[in-house]
Amino acid sequence: MRSLKRAEVQVPWRASGVLLSIVFVALSCAHQESVPQPRPSTIRYEVWFGDRLAGSQVTEVKETGELQISYQFNDRGRGPELTTRIRLASDGTPVLIDTAGHNYLKVKVDDHFAIEGRRATWSNALDSGERTLSGSAFYISANGVPEEGGLLASALLASPDKKLAILPQGQARIEKLDELELRAGGQTRKVFQYSIEGLELDPHLLWLDEDRRYFAQVSAWWSAIREGWKESIPQLLAAGDRARSKRSEKMARSLGRPLAQSWAIRGGDVFDAEHERLLHDYSVVGSGNRITAIGPTASLGFPSGAEVIDAVGKTVLPGLWDMHAHIFESQAPLYIACGVTTVRDLANDIDALADLRRRIDAREAIGPSIIPAGFLDGSGPYAGPTKVLVDTEAEARAAIDRYKQLNYPQIKIYSSIKPELVPFIVKYSHGLGLRVSGHVPAGMNAEDAVRAGFDELQHVNFLFLNFLLDRSADTRTGLRFTALAEHAAALDLGSRRVQSFIALLKERSIVVDPTLSTFEGLLAARTGEVSPTYARIASRLPLLTQRGMKGGGLAPAAAEANSSAFAALLKMVQLLYRAGIPIVAGTDAAFPGFVVHRELELYVQAGLPPPAVLRIATLGAAKVMKRDRESGSIAPGKQADIIIVDGNPAERISDIRKIKTVVKQGVIYDVRELEDRIGLASGSTAQSF
Repeated sequence: MRSLKRAEVQVPWRASGVLLSIVFVALSCAHQESVPQPRPSTIRYEVWFGDRLAGSQVTEVKETGELQISYQFNDRGRGPELTTRIRLASDGTPVLIDTAGHNYLKVKVDDHFAIEGRRATWSNALDSGERTLSGSAFYISANGVPEEGGLLASALLASPDKKLAILPQGQARIEKLDELELRAGGQTRKVFQYSIEGLELDPHLLWLDEDRRYFAQVSAWWSAIREGWKESIPQLLAAGDRARSKRSEKMARSLGRPLAQSWAIRGGDVFDAEHERLLHDYSVVGSGNRITAIGPTASLGFPSGAEVIDAVGKTVLPGLWDMHAHIFESQAPLYIACGVTTVRDLANDIDALADLRRRIDAREAIGPSIIPAGFLDGSGPYAGPTKVLVDTEAEARAAIDRYKQLNYPQIKIYSSIKPELVPFIVKYSHGLGLRVSGHVPAGMNAEDAVRAGFDELQHVNFLFLNFLLDRSADTRTGLRFTALAEHAAALDLGSRRVQSFIALLKERSIVVDPTLSTFEGLLAARTGEVSPTYARIASRLPLLTQRGMKGGGLAPAAAEANSSAFAALLKMVQLLYRAGIPIVAGTDAAFPGFVVHRELELYVQAGLPPPAVLRIATLGAAKVMKRDRESGSIAPGKQADIIIVDGNPAERISDIRKIKTVVKQGVIYDVRELEDRIGLASGSTAQSF
């Protein structure tokens, strides 16, 4: 359920301009450079999802100097619609901000910020407060628009050390990365790329023009750019890729090292994923990136001169898998820090993903092994932000052939695929040896998808919608969330209809990717509070990231009903497990890595035994993807994908958060060093279930 960028129910902060875009307020500083006041004008921007025009931003500068900004886009029926009024001080920073409208999930927005004298006050759905300012400080808006990023960049550039304090706390800093001369529609313009750090875990990249006015933000899926300059997006994307690659390579050169030719992990409790048990006081011996032996420490021989890693008192497990990822380069190191050594990417830009996989394999970037799935959607107003849109058998055949040539093992069907095209896609994909999974397309229900030949279903909500909605309901819209929230708790999971459907899943060996953590964010999160999905790690994150985790979920007024609906989802996962339905641990998360841990905690909360959950997240995933000869367990001949945990997650699943060491294909990482570089604060002891 995602927008192919990150979560489908939450547009990424950096890309969307809804949660990440910064609003800033500064008192004049004696040494701060004066910022030219914008002249009366109207500047129009376009918002693009891939090649689809999805929305706009219109920035008007009034005769009074006040800015009036209108911002909206449509992402398959979701998306913000905001009007922001900003009044600027003489140094070009806002002293008043009023924002009204609704956010990405259609929740009302009514945000206010003002400075009177030296007293700054703010109020919004996430927090409110006031501060007496003694110097320059920038306020972070809860619901910003893209234009505001340009204001922050301009003010930072005017600061003598290119740094400014932000409210409620923290510091932002800016660095110039590149400059380009663009040509489009007979026009020529020079633009400048900047990186703003200190706001979240990865730098915020944006482009300004020669007047230091906001020009663009671009990504493979979402872009906001000055009207008339869309054809320059590839050139800007390439520059962004160069900047991220340079940063990644610098990190990869300084973190992690290959294990010695002979090595041993000595004296830990090794998790036997095949039999869901711990082997006490065992050791693992390896050579390079392969495991060569495993056995009791007292009797296992260690090669002379081997590098020895002490694991006494700790648990040694196979590397974790995230079976529902949409990986971005900036996220890749976080997966490793969280012990996730393999991900299945269920939709991404083909070229960008291929380049990232190549550089990870060459150790030019830190990240997990990536198994790609080929994404297909149909055209129309609810099409996912992808270039691979198919409406005919010929178009589907061509797309599937390309994925096969690229060695993709799987096809993912999305919500706007025509139901009558599904049988062909399934049959043709199977004929090429490809798995098929996905959303249930509008006009079908989950049982239809199973009988059409799906191998796997993404997202537990589609199992409920099989009974809650008829085929005429347009499940491409937010209805697939709101119907779940309103009616899931009333579904009798013990009824003959539900039990017959579960029996069909068992009969057809259907794999289910529940993504419970996604629905926890929708149904259990409360506006103004950190989502329970992130509650255990929020204090370790930068302020802006924490604030973005307080946005709440669906229909705050229906909190009790939402909680009951989420409890029903947990119960469904328990029923699937007891019925022997294969489950894979996927997250579809806006903030990956740690969410794998949360997904596993939720399975235990649903009633699954911790050892079974650990198997789901390791060997179970490898078996589904037919990689179990290479990965998924600690056994001779397999890849050295290993994590060392200071605890016992086979007894207390939350101990999976206490990872100290990660080995990914024979390269060893100290987790604390990696977290420091990423920007995570020191962790605290996790609660246990």
